[in-house]
Amino acid sequence: MKPLFFIVLALAFNGFAQASDDDAIAQGENELAALIADFDQYYAGKLSEQDIPGGAYAIVQGNKIIATAGFGVREKGLPELVDANTVFRIASVSKTFAGGLTSILASEGNFNWDDKLVKYLPDFSFKTKKYNSQLTLEHLLSQSTGVMANAYDNLIEANVPLDKILPQFSKIDPLCNPGQCYGYQNVLFSLIDQVIQKTTKKTYAQLLEERIIKPLQLPTASVGLDGFFSTENRAMPHVRARGKWHPTKVAESYYHFSPAAGVNASAIDLGYWLIAQLGHNPKVLSEELLKTITKKRVKTRRDLRRKEWRRYLTDAHYALGWRVYQFGQDELIYHGGWVQGFRAEIAYSREHQLGLVMLMNAESNLINELGTYFWSGVLTAIHQQQQDKKDQLKANAD
Repeated sequence: MKPLFFIVLALAFNGFAQASDDDAIAQGENELAALIADFDQYYAGKLSEQDIPGGAYAIVQGNKIIATAGFGVREKGLPELVDANTVFRIASVSKTFAGGLTSILASEGNFNWDDKLVKYLPDFSFKTKKYNSQLTLEHLLSQSTGVMANAYDNLIEANVPLDKILPQFSKIDPLCNPGQCYGYQNVLFSLIDQVIQKTTKKTYAQLLEERIIKPLQLPTASVGLDGFFSTENRAMPHVRARGKWHPTKVAESYYHFSPAAGVNASAIDLGYWLIAQLGHNPKVLSEELLKTITKKRVKTRRDLRRKEWRRYLTDAHYALGWRVYQFGQDELIYHGGWVQGFRAEIAYSREHQLGLVMLMNAESNLINELGTYFWSGVLTAIHQQQQDKKDQLKANAD
């Protein structure tokens, strides 16, 4: 299966060149082109090696998508190919959209980050009532509620509705005071949906469309099951059984928890989303908002043990719907996603103005290997070029 590969080099590699130096710009462009071509070859080879049905990626530099590729088919056994506009479920990468939208609404005074959840959901309760008055909206979006990880995800997957899940929290207590420790959540994270509806009188999906999808001109992004099936160019999910990938039905359960996992998007959509994170759409996400969104809120020590990533990470935190990784010398803003039959990953370096998004219609951990391959290669090259430049300047001075 051959990938569809497209590269546009519009900017010099940040760190490789100064705008006044034509030779350096050309060198930077050539270096970046070589790195992308190498990644594309590695990406295609690995997906083929593991017989992944389909995948897509987009690479962003500054305010442009500079490379995209689609690989394989939308559904195994059918001829339709994946391209950069093919829509996938992005699973927990949806949380990055929740962080953005909620930050916009908070900045406009609809609610405050330090508001208590019980102000909007007075019936919500833990087993020990003292914790109720400690839990804030910031804790929901920063995964610092203190509750054991993935609380009641099993009920989501059993298609239990939210109004039946919420009373279950009265049977448990946080493992620490809210704000003091990390525990990844889907149910609690998604309660921001209820807060948004109560304060704006609009649904989460409506506001995401109005405040994020339309103004950023994300051509095929949507929310929910109906949104997924509204586009013909969509990738279907696959699960592994008896050593092979098999198509499966689209699981509806997590679509009922939109902030946590309800967004659908293509590589192109997420490329434009990355451009906004890099600061190039300030009318939607201002510099002040981006700082709020990516401010470190709670340590995530468990991430330091992630396979493929652990050799590179020296520190890890959760912000508001994003993870913040210290990747060697560099800070990466990151999130991954996994829902039945799909994987997704998005990451960017604000300093180097680079971003990568990858999507797959298979539940494969290969995505971790691909992400670290890209970032280790690109960041190593940047630092080597920066060092070479310093050495050259020193030599010239001598």
